[in-house]
Parts: sequence; C-alpha cells; structure tokens
Amino acid sequence: MPAGPLIVQSDRTLLLEIDHPDANACRIAIAPFAELERAPEHIHTYRLTPLGLWNARAAGHDAEQVVDALLTWSKYPVPSGLLVDIADTMTRYGRLRLEKHPVHGLVLISTDAAVLAEVTRSAPVKGLLGARIDADTVAVHPSERGHLKQVLLKLGWPAEDLAGYVDGEKHAIGLVEQGWQLRDYQRQAAESFWHGGSGVVVLPCGAGKTVVGAAAMALAGSTTLILCTNTVSARQWRDELLRRTDLTDDQIGEYSGSRKDVRPVTVATYQVLTTRRKGVQPHLELFNARDWGLIIYDEVHLLPAPVFRQTADLQARRRLGLTATLVREDGREGDVFSLIGPKRYDAPWKDMESQGWIAPADCVEVRVSLDDGERMAYAVAEAEVRYRLAASAETKTRTVVELVNRHRGRPTLVIGQFVDQLEDLADRLGCPIITGSTTTRQREQLYGQFRAGEIDLLVVSKVANFSIDLPSAEVAIQVSGSFGSRQEEAQRLGRLMRPKSDGRTARFYAVVARDTIDADFAAHRQRFLAEQGYSYRIIDADDLPQALDLA
Repeated sequence: MPAGPLIVQSDRTLLLEIDHPDANACRIAIAPFAELERAPEHIHTYRLTPLGLWNARAAGHDAEQVVDALLTWSKYPVPSGLLVDIADTMTRYGRLRLEKHPVHGLVLISTDAAVLAEVTRSAPVKGLLGARIDADTVAVHPSERGHLKQVLLKLGWPAEDLAGYVDGEKHAIGLVEQGWQLRDYQRQAAESFWHGGSGVVVLPCGAGKTVVGAAAMALAGSTTLILCTNTVSARQWRDELLRRTDLTDDQIGEYSGSRKDVRPVTVATYQVLTTRRKGVQPHLELFNARDWGLIIYDEVHLLPAPVFRQTADLQARRRLGLTATLVREDGREGDVFSLIGPKRYDAPWKDMESQGWIAPADCVEVRVSLDDGERMAYAVAEAEVRYRLAASAETKTRTVVELVNRHRGRPTLVIGQFVDQLEDLADRLGCPIITGSTTTRQREQLYGQFRAGEIDLLVVSKVANFSIDLPSAEVAIQVSGSFGSRQEEAQRLGRLMRPKSDGRTARFYAVVARDTIDADFAAHRQRFLAEQGYSYRIIDADDLPQALDLA
C-alpha cells in the first residue's frame, strides 16, 4: 500500500502531494479544519490555525477526528507534540460558556476555575462583566454579549454561546414547493443553522444560498431582516422569496437608496445602512425598527465594519450568514465567528459538482508577455501604480478580445477592476458595459437581456461579483481584479456555476501579465479555488489556437 499524500510538520503546516492517487480524498478529509496557504503545481501547503480548529469544533468535529485524519493520510509519523497541541487548542472552545441564569440573566460559566480567573482578570474583559455569582459563574452585562465574545476569542478562549435567543415578532412563513423541491443539502444547511442558533452556511455560488435563507425563515416563523450587497441583489431576494414562499408582495419591504419600506420581511443593502450623514449613520436604526426574529447576512464575508459593530449589540437575535467563502482579506474572520456565529454547514464545491448541483468548470490562466514599451513603463513606474499598469496593459486587452472572439455565441462575461480599461474593451467588442455608475434600472435590464439570451456578451466591473444570478453564463474572462483577493476569485468563478442544460463545462479564464505583480496577485487569488479542488491550466497567449479545446 503506498504511503499517504500528506506530510504533517510540527510548525502546523501540512504539505499535500497533489500527484498522489489519494490526494483528493485527503484534501476532502482535511478541508473542515485546515486552511490552504499556497497552491503551486505539485505541493499544496495548508496550515492549522486556532480559528480553523475552533470552527471545526463548533461544526461537530472533535480532536479525535482531526488527529485520525492526519494519522490516516500522513506519509511519515505525525509529530506527537502537534497532536497534543491540536487537542489542547480544540478543547479551548467551550471551556467558557455564555448561558441564561434564572435569577441573574446572562452569565459566563466555566468549570475550569483557572480559565475563569485568567479571563476575568484581563483588562479588556473587566468592563464587560458584572458581579461574581459563585466560583464558576460571573454575571455579564446583556448589552456586552457580542463584545465579550470578540474579546474572549482574541484572548484564545472562544466562548460557546448557549444563552439562547428571543423569538422576535411572529410572522409565519411557509415554503411553496411547486415546480421545485428543497434539496437535501439545503435542508441540512438550514437545520444545522437552526439547531446551532446562529452561524454561517458556506455553499458554492449557484447552489441555492437564497433557498437556504428561505428555509431558515420558514423554521424561524418570524419577522426577518435580510442584508445584501446591492439593490439588484435585494430585488433578486424579493423575487426568489415571492417564488419560493407564501409571502405576498406587500409583506416584503425594500430598504435601499430608492426605497425605505420596512415590512415583516425587509431586504436592505449594506451600502445604505453604512451611509454617513453629518458624521452619523442614521440608517443603522433599521436594526431596531422592528422586533426582528431573524437577521440574514448575505455575502457575510463582505460585512462592513459598521454592521459588525451593530451586530455586536444584536446577539439575542438569531443570525444567519450566507457565503461561498469565509475568506476575508482584512483578517476579520474572527469577528464573523464571534458576532455572526461559527460555521454550521460547509459543502465543498467539487462535491456539489460531482452531484450535478453546480456546473463543472475548467480554469485556465492565460499568461501574456508585455511588449518592450509596456515592460519599460512598468520597470520605471512607482510601486503603487505598477499593478494597474500590468493589469490594464494593451497586450492583455488584445488577448481578451481574442478569447471573446473564439467563444462567440456562448454567453460570456468579461470582468475587470479598472473602469477605463473596461470601457475600452466594451467599445472594441461592441457590447454593453455595467459599472458602478450604471443605474439600477439599467443593470436589471441588461442582466434580464443576458438571462433571456437577447445578448450574449457583457463587460462588467466588480459590481457583478456578488449576488448576481446569471444562470446562463458559460464563459468568464477576468482581465483584472482587486489585487490578490481570494474571495473575489471565488465569486467570479461562481457566476458560471449554475448547471448548464446541455451539461457543458463552464470556462473561467484569468489573463495574467507574466513577470509582474499581476502574476503574484494571480497566484494568491487562486488559492481558494485550489482548496476547493480546482486547478488552473496555464497556457501561453501565443499558443491559444493550439491550447484551447473548444469542442
């Protein structure tokens, strides 16, 4: 029997040999607790982090399962000290618990007196606590429930929140399964959230996160506030709820730049909530406008800081985060864990693909060589403008045009970061463009035409990264992005993941300028997809006619 594909090292890194026959099975086994750091061609590097292990613990995986996975797949003996460290780290979750006391209200409990003594003596914690009740229990100011969890996580003692939730204002919501059926994984995701009370559901784009939200609303049977990325997304939520539930039009309100309707179910945008007027953010009052029983955070990995702060005060409300990836480039995954809740359900993309719920995808990195003039301009440029020069080079633009022409007739999205570059591409390709300045009405019209097949080519900026439902899209060509953002890469591939009626494979191209920071950012962006089991074929732009199999 061949040795395993994994090398487990005492510094908490895991090296996965990609060419090993058991590499994919090993990847699936370690995915619940290990984070991918680097993904070159042959050896992928994962890391064990406290947050990753605590998320696994909250999702029902214990230290024994983690240790067993490492022992099963490791090529060499696993360092014994690391195994002890894993067990110690995972047992830190839940040593402190937030509970409701029949007399004293919200309390912090620990059966480990030393741990309770350590945290109560910590300066950041002291102001959040009330009186000592007994040796194992201390009162907590109810308004500090979220802030306390944030502080305890930073101290390395994440609290398990068992204090329960208010039911909020009742409003019965039923699913109407006519012409569709709740899939098993969607039901499991909603129930995992409900039994956990609050937390995050991670599903690939196109796997029906909105349906999971609707199922959670049916379980809650209460007024619901839904927060999403933009007005187009808000209206897609509204349309989906009208189609999937027994909610009526007058029961769903929109709280956006153009409307301010608060109804039993209200869909609001992050942008409006965080708008400042004379130094204040008046629309954050929406959180207190009704006795909400459930708050849904769509694309929770994008949560802006003001919404985090408001969420810290809403810990008695059930909170559901929906996302395709928990990766945050600002490192605030810990705040998602503390304030929204731990990961309750996670479905690997490749598993969804193998079951036919999302389309198979072919990811191709097309490397271009800048011409002599572009290389010299890049070489002498200041560091802060180098990425823009490389990402929007004319050589890349010509390659994008060639790719579009080779896929003419297939619904195609050209996606980028820099508006002037995108406007130039739209002009050359003779197609519509959607950017931040495009009105909501124009966006909805163009998206509708694309879905209906009236147009098959759109140039879009980052406004199309999130929560945009374009099930017919078959090809995406990425010319530039938000530096090295892994979550953006996942979201952009996600535009293609709806299963195709003819079973076609979706094609995702990243056009990259070699020997520049563009290539460095591309390698970083691709890490999340590699973690999900996707690999990028790398081809040279000069070899496009021979390299592309367009059958």
